[in-house]
Amino acid sequence: MKLSMFIAGLLGFSTLLLHAQTKNTMNDIHSYANSHEAVITHLQLDLSVNFESKTLSGKAILSIKQKTKALSVVLDTRGLTIQKVTLNDSEKPAKFSLGEVHKIFGAPLTIQITPKTTSITVYYSTSPSAGALQWLEPSQTAGKEKPFLFTQSQAILARTWVPCMDGPGVRMTYSATIRTRPDLLAVMSAGNPTMKTPDGVYKFEMKQSIPSYLLALAVGDLEFRSLGNRSGVYAEPSMADKSAYEFVDLEKMISAAEELYGPYRWERYDLLVLPPSFPFGGMENPRLTFATPTILAGDRSLVALVAHELAHSWSGNLVTNATWNDFWLNEGFTVYFEQRIMEKIYGREYSEMLATLTLKDLNETIESLGATNPDTRLKLDLTNRDPDEGVTDIAYNKGYFFLRLCEETFGREPWDAFLKKYFNENAFTPMTTENFLEHLEKQFAIKQNLELAAKLTINAWVYAPGLPANCPQPSSNEFAKVSSQVESFLNGTQATQLETKGWTTHHWLYFLSKLPDSLRQEKVIELDYAFYFTRSGNSEILCEWFKRCIITNYETAFRPMQNYLMNVGRRKLVKPLYEQLAKTEAGKIWAKEVYAKARPGYHSVTYNTIDGILK
Repeated sequence: MKLSMFIAGLLGFSTLLLHAQTKNTMNDIHSYANSHEAVITHLQLDLSVNFESKTLSGKAILSIKQKTKALSVVLDTRGLTIQKVTLNDSEKPAKFSLGEVHKIFGAPLTIQITPKTTSITVYYSTSPSAGALQWLEPSQTAGKEKPFLFTQSQAILARTWVPCMDGPGVRMTYSATIRTRPDLLAVMSAGNPTMKTPDGVYKFEMKQSIPSYLLALAVGDLEFRSLGNRSGVYAEPSMADKSAYEFVDLEKMISAAEELYGPYRWERYDLLVLPPSFPFGGMENPRLTFATPTILAGDRSLVALVAHELAHSWSGNLVTNATWNDFWLNEGFTVYFEQRIMEKIYGREYSEMLATLTLKDLNETIESLGATNPDTRLKLDLTNRDPDEGVTDIAYNKGYFFLRLCEETFGREPWDAFLKKYFNENAFTPMTTENFLEHLEKQFAIKQNLELAAKLTINAWVYAPGLPANCPQPSSNEFAKVSSQVESFLNGTQATQLETKGWTTHHWLYFLSKLPDSLRQEKVIELDYAFYFTRSGNSEILCEWFKRCIITNYETAFRPMQNYLMNVGRRKLVKPLYEQLAKTEAGKIWAKEVYAKARPGYHSVTYNTIDGILK
């Protein structure tokens, strides 16, 4: 053991103990709510969906539990029009005021209450520009005939469509009545219908408590396909069968997850495949994961994303980061859990391919941000920042490798026993980084074992920027074969002569990522003629391929790339292309022309990012 690692371990524990002293503060810097005085326990919604005005209107009844003799309740809002507020079942009018508007956090809604107040009813309507609400014209959907609405509440956008205590540390149950057009189906992160009703009125109930960022609603021309006793998929009619084919292993994934870390506690696990403008790969709304259509590759090669969202049913939805500074507790655990599910179903070699790509992405992110950038820490400081803009894949991938280091240090069997206990004992509760590290210490007595502390270097992983030297190194025999083919190609072997039989999406992503930026345009053309990358239906491969085309100015690919940017709204898959285009003046001009047409179809999460790149 190196002396430097031994000292790092000691320093890590000193910092760990210092942070643990403030473990219960849990002050949410992104919420106005006074949840330490009075907290929401149940939300009852009654909302009408108006596609013409692009608004939701109705009321929210908030059941509250008073912790102190509070004189007021403070809720988070942003862009809501408040008509009136009443108290209790008697609907006694209440005095209320909206505070100063902040461009990120919105305005606090302060409502005067009495010691006998048990519920508050807020009558309101949303803004057509509400950040959480994506209103799609028929032309923006797969079917091209009917409009579509979906929400994206994470991280702090729930307040743009529901007055609430919009922080991950506050959990509540909810019920809802949603009124919409009778030719459309409404679904939520709750118990869901599988057929349209004659009057367009739908009722929902979520019996398990959730934080506000997991509130979700979608309304559109949807059909349901069953995948098993407790799983199924919703999609537009033209994509329903394709979606059911892609997710055929969903029941296997649920069973594999349960074998690892305990029972699935949400009754059903269904998927909703959204139109292309959805800004993320997936959103782990309980009981109904929202998923991007970009994972419909046709060969089930991108279903790791489904394993990721399923894993959130334990890490995130069940045990939740108390604040967005602790975001890695959601995503790092989920990437780790995802990898374990994929290993259990598809084997170690497959999961090591995923882990290798994860490490590549992590190194690229750290290189892009800078190794000393504080945003490369696991424990973040997002003061005065929008969490959507402040978090990166550091939380996901650095978090994964820290937990993988824990597994390799403690041993898989003890580590699995710890995680199973962790999820069970802390179910339906918020968790801070410091709380988690205390659980880790309690189980493994790290401070009593200096050699163990030095192996883990907790401080370097959690509180320091960059990637520690003791990061686990995945090994993939399959990618070793890919590397040999890259070398052969660069040494003169014709593209058509490369040994690529049986390659999956992951093989091709690794192949394309290993090509040097200095690759000549004629070699790019040769690859395209051999493998038809420009005409690929796989969005992940297209993103990697188009980056290569931008670098070499392969003009043949630019029209298909424009079509891609116009029809893919997933931030992860468009951001790298705009960034690459913005590196040259000509590229930036072209990007702005395309973006002017594409932006109306993007979600605010995506266009806020691209606005910054092309400003």
